Order: sequence, then structure tokens, then C-alpha cells
Amino acid sequence: MRAPKSFEEGMDRLNTILAQMQQEDTSLADSVKLYAEAASLMQYCHATLEKTSLQIEEISAKIAETVDTPQEQEEE
Repeated sequence: MRAPKSFEEGMDRLNTILAQMQQEDTSLADSVKLYAEAASLMQYCHATLEKTSLQIEEISAKIAETVDTPQEQEEE
């Protein structure tokens, strides 16, 4: 399995896998392969969300610094 190019591509593939696993004609062997691929995709998507969350926290901290700085200067 190749790594998805984006979070959205990973989620699309997960939805496709879910649909395939729900089909009655999907064999047990195929279901196991699909499950393994889904586990890998979930790991990728989780890591991507964690990275994005850290980026948002960094941006928020920078914004908070710029908002706090003018107030501190006015008080002095």
C-alpha cells in the first residue's frame, strides 16, 4: 500500500475500504488484507491530525504573544 498524498485521500480510501468490507461477497482473506490497510491508514491519519494540532497550537501561541505584547507596553 502506498502512503496517501493527503489526509483527505487517506479518509477517502478508508471509506472505500469500509464499503468493501461491508459487501457480502468480500472473502475473509480479503477482509483481513483490507483491515491491515485500514489500520495503516488510520495510523497515518492520526499522525497527520496530531501534526496539524501542534501547528495550530504554535500559531495560536504566536497570536497570543502579539495580542499580549501591546497591552503590556501600554501598562508600563
